[in-house]
Amino acid sequence: MKVSKSAVHWKARALPEIRFEDQQLTSFAGLVVFQPLFERLGLKSRLRGCFDHLTVSPIFGHASIVMLLIVHLLIGYRRLSDLRYYQDDPMVKRTLGLKRLPDVATVSRTLDGMDKTAVRELRRLSRSLVLERLKKHAPTRLTLDFDGSVIGTTRMAEGTADGYNKKKKGQRSYYPLFCTVAQTGQVLDVWHRPGNVHDSNGARAFILDCLNEIRKILPHVILEVRMDCAFFSEEIVHALDAPGIQYTISVLFERLTQLKRKVEKRLLWHCAAQDVKFFECYWKPDCWKETRRFIFIRTREPKQRKGPLQLNLFAPYEYGYQFKVILTNATLSARKLLALHNGRGAQEAIFAELKSQTQMDYIPCRRRAANQTWLLSAIMVHNLNRELQMSVEEPARCTTEQRAPWWSFVRLGTRRMRLIQRAGRLTTPKGRLTLTLSANPDVQAELLHYLRAAA
Repeated sequence: MKVSKSAVHWKARALPEIRFEDQQLTSFAGLVVFQPLFERLGLKSRLRGCFDHLTVSPIFGHASIVMLLIVHLLIGYRRLSDLRYYQDDPMVKRTLGLKRLPDVATVSRTLDGMDKTAVRELRRLSRSLVLERLKKHAPTRLTLDFDGSVIGTTRMAEGTADGYNKKKKGQRSYYPLFCTVAQTGQVLDVWHRPGNVHDSNGARAFILDCLNEIRKILPHVILEVRMDCAFFSEEIVHALDAPGIQYTISVLFERLTQLKRKVEKRLLWHCAAQDVKFFECYWKPDCWKETRRFIFIRTREPKQRKGPLQLNLFAPYEYGYQFKVILTNATLSARKLLALHNGRGAQEAIFAELKSQTQMDYIPCRRRAANQTWLLSAIMVHNLNRELQMSVEEPARCTTEQRAPWWSFVRLGTRRMRLIQRAGRLTTPKGRLTLTLSANPDVQAELLHYLRAAA
């Protein structure tokens, strides 16, 4: 439709008069789609069960404070002090089931009162929410990825230590170990650790615990485990072989001279894909008891140019070889095995979203239990965002060679921009509670889509 120029442009130069009134205006109208999700999961009542052992009974309660943290991270805030900027928002209050929000000091005191039992129960709740989704879908094959991620801090916090940090050397940090589910993109469990431990330090018990939890609800599922070279040890391999778990583990073969010699002396390489060749053999280190299947991968890649470039001259590519060795007990072909193992890179995208969108990399307190509560709240926000989409949509794909997620997930930052951070007004015409939003057809279609599915 063609419109006139005068119908488009508007000469508005005067500044409007500013008034602040107590009205039922909200900046987070999109929270209305999470309200039925919280009710369906019984989230607040289940949070109360995590803190039954705590004898202190403040007005708000520990469950309300943790619920506030979840909403705080969901709508995009980072610091606890940012609570002051939405404490009058009516949609936040309705989502939390509160008539008024606690102040920052109350939240800090409540977090300071957390103990190990509360953290253990909160961790169990976070894990159970993921297991319930897996039980509903009942897959025949499930892939778990294990890896650690550094959470640094500029302050002295309980349980932190100086550890490996290639970006900020000498920074005190935590180094939690994560278990993520490849098919749903959720964090199944996390083990909180100080920053000065190795990836595999005590990881065997954590890995077996996650596998046992899956076996309890899905006894006949085929389990796959993917790990990097930090977990390359006979102890972990034997623990995975005993229950019949399929695994792929990267091998830091530069430290094993015998593997280096095998690569150097190898003349015949089989083609797996374009510029990718392989060979395999059964071998064991001298200190191991049994031989295992090792896949040797050689990839032809262009070398990185680190010197200055002369733009007026032609600079051809220089190619070299990158080598990789994978330890596995799977019976897949080398091409499919390489695709399966390389799919574990999706876990890094989960870590990136946890740190950039749910503020997992923020250390709010000096107490370790309080920081663990914050970490678990950030994980639950990530999982709940995925759960919202999985509860209203069918899977977009089947199991792929890379074990990509079944759904094409929307990032939390995108969901905030499109849906959560929408202005609205709460009114009660003729005694009926009404949320009024701007007449944007795209927002209307997406919001009603979630509400209809929830109903």
